[in-house]
Amino acid sequence: MQSQGGLNTLRMCELATVSRASFYRHWEEKAPTEAEMALRDVIQRLAVGHRFYGYRRITVLVQREGYEVSTKKVRRLMKEDNLLAMRRRKFVTTTDSDHDFVVYPNLAEQLIVTDVNQLWVADITYVRLLREFVYLAVVLDAFSRRAVGWALSRGLQTSLPLAALESAILSRQPRPGLVHHSDRGSQYASNDYVKRLESMGAVLSMSRPGRPWENGQCESFLKTLKQEEIDARPYHTMEELEQHVTEFIEQVYNRVRLHSALGYLSPAEFESRPVQPGTVPAWLPAALSLRRHEEISQPREGQP
Repeated sequence: MQSQGGLNTLRMCELATVSRASFYRHWEEKAPTEAEMALRDVIQRLAVGHRFYGYRRITVLVQREGYEVSTKKVRRLMKEDNLLAMRRRKFVTTTDSDHDFVVYPNLAEQLIVTDVNQLWVADITYVRLLREFVYLAVVLDAFSRRAVGWALSRGLQTSLPLAALESAILSRQPRPGLVHHSDRGSQYASNDYVKRLESMGAVLSMSRPGRPWENGQCESFLKTLKQEEIDARPYHTMEELEQHVTEFIEQVYNRVRLHSALGYLSPAEFESRPVQPGTVPAWLPAALSLRRHEEISQPREGQP
């Protein structure tokens, strides 16, 4: 123990009315071990590399590096080192549902999704650049949370979500029977968008007004994109933003970002999980889960 401020250990113990034996015993008990310092180093490296991961996701990453550690201990160490992520909770709406187009009922909330390309969810958000606002449209596969199509534009015309939809169709080649879910904004209810979905045999589904949580998977993705990529650096041009958004979606979100709803796998890992030979059924549309009831026969008057 080195001297502090010109005071040696003996003098500090005298001033604190503590014996040297008690001081050294306390120091040995509180001094971090080499193993704990190595663990802290790993946690700090992972927390800095994944700034918006909570302690549960960090625990999974630490365990992947060979450490047998509980979420409770990781949370304690992250709290001591001031590494726990702080989340801002904010919802911004960009939906214009005041239109005369046909709207469709919400089918997504009743679906049992068991495979890719059974349910796609879509949404639009805005991104603020240095001197302008631009808009991002995305399409996600609800089964794996994978971003399968996206597009950027300076305007909110139907061509923006239509470009994201075409990108998704090109990458996934879905079969008829796919359910496409979105809000009831004018872009998604427009004739051009609806006709494109109908031409590929898709079934339309829309959230009810004032219920953004009915498209919660897209809302969650857009929040993640903004917190972990867009808000992390300033963007000057749409071209610069497009490059980094594409890199984030393709290289980070789809391939390595862990999702608690997927058992802490990334979308790519979830879709490529090994399965037993002969256990993969042919692709089918998602099934509807409807509430059941039992008809109870009431005996007629005069019958037992």
